[in-house]
Amino acid sequence: MDAFDFYSPTHFVFGKDREREAGGYVKKFGGSRVLIVYGGQSAKRSGLLDRVKSSLTEAGLFMAELGGVLPNPRSGLVYSGIELCRREKIDFLLAVGGGSVIDTAKAIAMGAVYDGDFWDFFSGKAPEKALSVGTVLTIAAAGSEGSPDAVITNEKTLEKNGAGADCLRPRFSVLNPALTQSLPPYQTACGITDIMAHAFERYFTNTKDVEITDRLLEGVVLTMLHEGRRVMENPDNYEARANIMWAGMVCHNNIMGVGRQQDWNSHHLEHVLSAKYDCAHGAGLAVIMPAWMTYCARHHDPMRMAQMAERIFGCQMDYENPLNTAMEGIRAFRIFLGSIGMPLTLQEIGADPAGISELVEMSRIGDGKTGGFVALDRQAHFDIYGIAAGLKDE
Repeated sequence: MDAFDFYSPTHFVFGKDREREAGGYVKKFGGSRVLIVYGGQSAKRSGLLDRVKSSLTEAGLFMAELGGVLPNPRSGLVYSGIELCRREKIDFLLAVGGGSVIDTAKAIAMGAVYDGDFWDFFSGKAPEKALSVGTVLTIAAAGSEGSPDAVITNEKTLEKNGAGADCLRPRFSVLNPALTQSLPPYQTACGITDIMAHAFERYFTNTKDVEITDRLLEGVVLTMLHEGRRVMENPDNYEARANIMWAGMVCHNNIMGVGRQQDWNSHHLEHVLSAKYDCAHGAGLAVIMPAWMTYCARHHDPMRMAQMAERIFGCQMDYENPLNTAMEGIRAFRIFLGSIGMPLTLQEIGADPAGISELVEMSRIGDGKTGGFVALDRQAHFDIYGIAAGLKDE
């Protein structure tokens, strides 16, 4: 296990109806002038936004609103939010929604206290300060409610990049699993897939002797397999929703990623897809992850992939040819993704296989390499997109 620092100060408020306490927590963490950031009309129609606003009023707080956050959140609304924060002297952002809403709030929080272009922080510059952010989570998926990360798409360049720093960790996050019960099945399945991806990006590592985080990550994926099936059969299963919601947070606040090399190639490859085709992030990951796993199993020591197959999917280990076990596990993973309604090919998310060259160009890797478990060069990107399109043998 490698040396590491770990700092995760977010205060979590978990359970039914806890969004009614949001105003008190904003006040507790120093907020007085609040910008509520949210997405479409569902927060209004469900009454959630009114409950949150009532809690802010009861706490005696000033509030302004910024709605309209879209999936794969765009830079344009971030600029609007920065202007609004400065005009209204906002000192606290409250994100009411899923990962896209939270990431938008984080980006605004960085930009509002920065003299330059907020996109600098999505181009390699590390933020040193930001306005405080709180969240009321409505979708279990991205894990942004407990992480130091944010991802935004630049509408001009179609770059989908991330930024990260501890100043972006939410001061508090309200997690009410009941708020996710009204989600469409497809959105729920996308969230489950995203959570599994966050586990696998950490699980596939070349670092030795990381048994404790291996087992924790395996536990999260096993939970997603079990609770994912339960919630797809019964969307109103509160206990299944609760386990999925907490798994999403735990999986991405990095408690299970410490002391080990991580990969993140699947996310790099998918960000290009969702920037180009505006597909759901989880759907893009469902297409990319098995293709990436297939490539890695064939171009790297397959034992870690075979370990995944044995411990998570119950495959019998073939010690003479662990590649067989690895491939069996990948097939089992694809079967699960298909069973919850996820797409499995580029074509199913509306991507044109003839456009793979453009996807590789959008990756902007040039002659470099990406990833940690297996370093992917330009040709590897072609190969993985090709596997995802069915143009390369699995």
